[in-house]
Amino acid sequence: SSSSNDTDSESSASSLSPEELQRLEEKLEETKKLISSMRNKPWSMARRIKVLRECQQFVEKYEGALGKGKGRKLYAYKVLMKKLLMGKPYGSIPRKTVPRNSTDTAMDFATLWNFRRPLQLGYYSIMFYGYYNNQRQVGWLRYRLPLAYFLVGLGCFAYSFMVLIRGMARNVNDSTGGDSDENFTFSWKLFTSWDYLIGNPETADSKIASTTTSFRESILEEQESMKDENIHLRRFLRVLANVLILAVLAGSGYLIYYVVKRSQKFSQQGWDNFGMWERNEVNIVMSLLGMFCPPLFETISALEDYHPRIALRWQLGRVFALFMGNLYTFIIALMDEINNKLVEETALRNSTNFMALIHPPIPSLLTNGSSTVAPPASINPADVPRGPCWETMVGQEFVRLTISDILTTYVTIMLGDFVRALFVRVFNYCWCWDLEYGFPSYSEFDISGNVLGLIFNQGMIWMGSFYAPGLVAVNVLRLLSSMYLQCWAVVTSNVPHERVFKASRSNNFYMAILLFILFLSLLPTAYTIVSLPPSFDCGPFSGKTRMYDVIAETIEADFPAWKHCYVTGLLCLWIFRLALYYLQAVSKSYKEANLELKKKLQMQRDDEKSKRNKVNTTVGDSMKNEEGRNVAASKKGEHNDATADSTKAKASQQSCRNSTKNKIQRGKAVAEGM
Repeated sequence: SSSSNDTDSESSASSLSPEELQRLEEKLEETKKLISSMRNKPWSMARRIKVLRECQQFVEKYEGALGKGKGRKLYAYKVLMKKLLMGKPYGSIPRKTVPRNSTDTAMDFATLWNFRRPLQLGYYSIMFYGYYNNQRQVGWLRYRLPLAYFLVGLGCFAYSFMVLIRGMARNVNDSTGGDSDENFTFSWKLFTSWDYLIGNPETADSKIASTTTSFRESILEEQESMKDENIHLRRFLRVLANVLILAVLAGSGYLIYYVVKRSQKFSQQGWDNFGMWERNEVNIVMSLLGMFCPPLFETISALEDYHPRIALRWQLGRVFALFMGNLYTFIIALMDEINNKLVEETALRNSTNFMALIHPPIPSLLTNGSSTVAPPASINPADVPRGPCWETMVGQEFVRLTISDILTTYVTIMLGDFVRALFVRVFNYCWCWDLEYGFPSYSEFDISGNVLGLIFNQGMIWMGSFYAPGLVAVNVLRLLSSMYLQCWAVVTSNVPHERVFKASRSNNFYMAILLFILFLSLLPTAYTIVSLPPSFDCGPFSGKTRMYDVIAETIEADFPAWKHCYVTGLLCLWIFRLALYYLQAVSKSYKEANLELKKKLQMQRDDEKSKRNKVNTTVGDSMKNEEGRNVAASKKGEHNDATADSTKAKASQQSCRNSTKNKIQRGKAVAEGM
């Protein structure tokens, strides 16, 4: 009803004269003013509500037709997006219509859940590749849907490359100028690690946690450096651990290849003949391998007894090899299914019955004067037979894999974290041993493993979004829901990981992994675009030899002839631009690092000079003091000698006086006696 009202208002507005349109605009403005001043009117509440509703209906009716306000946006969404950009709606053409024999069960839950089966509503929705039409220009806007689909699909990869390279170039500045001085490690971290500009309590808590982790790393490094080990036993255990891990990787790859081949046999025999396990076997096996293999790798790595940081890198590398190996094994198995679809499509295309159903015979001829006119043959889109669409099949497999991974994550959090923590917390007081520090204990929150899981899931989205555009929306909902669920699990059920080491001191470690996964995700998509022919009756590239022919078609039809040579080199120029940008950022960061090193060397030289000057000054002062003491001692010795001589002279004089006095007294005594 709203769309019919919009159409009526648009037609009535277009039939008015300019004077009437001006009066309508003035009345519209007066109505808006009345709505804004309705509160100040001395009317009863019933009258206010009645007048307000009438005014709002008038504004909504004519505002969109005049191209103003919210009505304009609503009209543009309802009319332009559906009719002028996206082409014909659902049910108008065969590729957008559910076949008649599956209409009754198209909305059943079992049918909607099983994305692999072609006879269901999701197969013909905008979520998958096969829904979009191959009409070159849509509507009077001449929207080029096939070209837009191709450019957006490849533009996502290009934009992702650009963002990752810019981020890595920005992080190089932080990773190239690191201080490698290992003297007084704990003193430097204790007295210089705090940032006194922090004013937020949450930031302060994060800084405290970071400093604590740094201290734990340093303590463990000191303990690891003091270990004594038997080198021959250690080598044997490490070789044994790597052999076991290679066996696990090979077994997981073979298991995935086996179940994919088995599902192809089930598909040929008909999915209705099998149960829920057979229909979802591939996704369940891949999810279970991703759940149980990483803990198995961690258990086996205990034999190696590496340094914690090296052990973490090996663990991440093995989990990465597991994820990518399983995914590429899955894709290689899908290639066989794609080849089978192409063979089936060729046989169906050459079939006489199929062509007769698409082009039915003309029932009668009408004669009009001298010419004979045949009435157009009409056939319901639901009755047109559909060929196999391998692009939609690939998109369905990635959607199923993503949804299966979502459910596995949720079940793991609820059972592996919450139920485990609840059991430990309730039964710890009445158990034979301490459940919190023994078995089973609380589950640890592995930051590195969760980040690697996010990177792997992003690689799946990159790889499958070209054939299932709706997969991006599914991934956004997954990230939002899993973020809140994992935050709740961390607060209530998890404890920090025992291994406190970061995977790398470089800020670009995970960015480099993400860039490598982006490159690996681009390879299968590029291979299918370049090497495989598109399906003939589904998707925006149907009717073309290769998907990239839409670029050549656009260049020939819309570009001048002298610009063809320039357009073909744009991709190379863009790649060179990204490489130059990254190299320029790296060289700039290295220059800044060299300047910092020069400053440090200059400061060290200045410190050494000041130390030498202090040493020389101290030595000179000590020598002067020694000379002064020697001079003083010599002067004191001379003074003592002179004093001793004078004392001796005085003593001799006194002795002379005493002897003279004694002689005089003896002479007086002799004289008196006479």
